[in-house]
Amino acid sequence: MKEAYKETTRYGMVIDLDKCTGCGTCMVACMAENNISFKEDETNKLDSITWMRVYKITNGRPYPNTEICYIPRPCMHCEGSHGHPAPCVSVCPATATDQDPKTGIVSQIYTRCFGCRYCMAACPYHARYFNWWDPVWPGEMEKYLNPDVSPRMRGVVEKCSFCHHRLQRAKNKAYLEGRREIREDEYIPACAQACPANAITFGDLNNPEHKVYKLKKSPYAFRLLERLGTNPKVYYLSRKGWVRRAADN
Repeated sequence: MKEAYKETTRYGMVIDLDKCTGCGTCMVACMAENNISFKEDETNKLDSITWMRVYKITNGRPYPNTEICYIPRPCMHCEGSHGHPAPCVSVCPATATDQDPKTGIVSQIYTRCFGCRYCMAACPYHARYFNWWDPVWPGEMEKYLNPDVSPRMRGVVEKCSFCHHRLQRAKNKAYLEGRREIREDEYIPACAQACPANAITFGDLNNPEHKVYKLKKSPYAFRLLERLGTNPKVYYLSRKGWVRRAADN
């Protein structure tokens, strides 16, 4: 008997901040996997593009009581609350960003975007980036671009997609094998796959058999800026009370 199609899939991730070392491997993997353009001089971060960005916070205490925590921040793929969609979805006049009801993933359709940047203003996580220039790839690098991800043109907004092309690849594989659902290990974003500390866990937040389902129920689990009611699908773990308190600020 074939598996019944499950309509309530909610893809998300849990990031263990007590494991994260701030190495930046997730950022590099994300840029390579998704053809994220970069400039010759990346010192000005105001116009840099980083779908996955690692922030550093401290407890504000002097040495030797100083503690540091690194926070990887992808797109939160918010669901919104009280009948309202994610902030970026509700403000987009071109319907260039939308939420897939079958996966929970918030998409970004570059060919619809005309660069008004309303979504950037609405996103409280600063997870969206505007392309100020057309991407320029060194000649020796063009053959290394991922053919599954289209490069973006100047004048549009882009963001983390949870490596949606990997989901499509996993679906195609499952279809060829006569399955309606994909297994947990068949769809993993580049950042989670590359993390050397195994700090990032990805899966279906609604599936009791997936690791993220169990991890999100930990008493040490929290989400960033929960008071805003954005209902993000990225959870964090930390046993440090000061880290959890800082998450709402």
